[in-house]
Amino acid sequence: MSESIMKDKVKNFFKILCQTEWNATVAGVIVALLSILIMAWWRPWGAVGAIRNWGEWILYGVGLFDKPGDVLINSGSVIGVGFLAGAFISACLGNDFSFKFPPPWEFIKAIIAGILMGIGSAFAGGCNVGGMYNAIGNLAANGFTMWLGLIIGVILGLKYIYWEMEHITWGTSGGKNIDFPYGLKIVIGIIGIVLVIWGAYQYSDMSDNYAASLSGILLISAGLGYTMQRGRWCMVQAFREPHMTGDCTLAKSVILSILVLAVGCAVLKYAVPQRGSAVAVQSVLMDAVDELEPDEIQDEDLADAVEDVVDASEQAVIAARRVLDPVNYVRGTFGWGGVLGGFLFGLGAMFAGGCGSGTLWRVGEGQIKLWLVVPFFGISNALMVKLFKAVHMEGTGATHEGSKLGMHLYLPDALGYGGTLLLIVLAMTAWYIIVDWNEDSNKLIVEM
Repeated sequence: MSESIMKDKVKNFFKILCQTEWNATVAGVIVALLSILIMAWWRPWGAVGAIRNWGEWILYGVGLFDKPGDVLINSGSVIGVGFLAGAFISACLGNDFSFKFPPPWEFIKAIIAGILMGIGSAFAGGCNVGGMYNAIGNLAANGFTMWLGLIIGVILGLKYIYWEMEHITWGTSGGKNIDFPYGLKIVIGIIGIVLVIWGAYQYSDMSDNYAASLSGILLISAGLGYTMQRGRWCMVQAFREPHMTGDCTLAKSVILSILVLAVGCAVLKYAVPQRGSAVAVQSVLMDAVDELEPDEIQDEDLADAVEDVVDASEQAVIAARRVLDPVNYVRGTFGWGGVLGGFLFGLGAMFAGGCGSGTLWRVGEGQIKLWLVVPFFGISNALMVKLFKAVHMEGTGATHEGSKLGMHLYLPDALGYGGTLLLIVLAMTAWYIIVDWNEDSNKLIVEM
């Protein structure tokens, strides 16, 4: 009897963890907590960094780009690889994975979507994650400009979708689905878990501190991919559904997630000035040790010890300056660049049927349309970023000067941490009230 009860409990646990669609609010909170965790580990996460790196490799393959960073060493790419792995594992264990081939017209939309999303994310300094979600969460003013642009782009994209439904008939039918036995998918999913853990151990065993740190990046990003696929958590739906069906479930989830993320990031980033003294001490120590000129010390053991101190000091300074640096995800796109980028990205996301992160987890569950979106997204973003650098319009990097795309503004520099959190709370509260009101009134529904 007790064995039967235990068996039922295990089955129920597996069903909740791997098969049932997660509550949107729960998924949003988990995404926020993992976003804080990956930031505390090393850096904020995003989707466009991986996609751009993959696009650069395509352009390198045809001789247009210099050799880019290694796919398995570039931190942005590793985030993308981990995210895809997590989404794929979730899709396999939840019986969501299959090769889903869309009708022919959707392939054309996929190409257009990828190009628009690539260009838009270049202007905004990131996709919906890096340019909006993590930007606001990391207390950057440019997150609000992309937020505004996304709303406009998604509404226009929704109007187009309605127009398309009435006027385009060619290539809108004929999709197919190639599925596999569920037992096989469970086995593949378990193999995927083993490979992710194995990959993390491989990174952790590397002597280079940068490469070793990728172990945590891989695991946390896999958790993000798993969570977002399991909860079908797509930010573009948070902007689309209130104006399409009136449903504000995902909008409320994204709002709560941003608030949790912002509070967590503020707590982490507020500690940076306190770490400043440690950075200064380490810098002084490194300068003092450098003056000893280890190469000229006669005692070999002492010379080795001095070199070890120098190396340790250098690593400590680099780590102290890198981890939780307030400038992370603060782009010089607080202005027209953020709005235009958000608009183009939102429009492209409506063509694609998914945002940047939503595109990746849909790739992980076998949606072939999104497999085509990704390369065009990566290529167009890589080309635009290169063009911006050529004409000195950099807005995607973490610099203090801003750019021709807009201002660089870390909100606590202007409002303090308390004022910044108050602004974010007020903005998210206003968004919540509006979508909640619209759910009952339907005043903001875009009519067909």
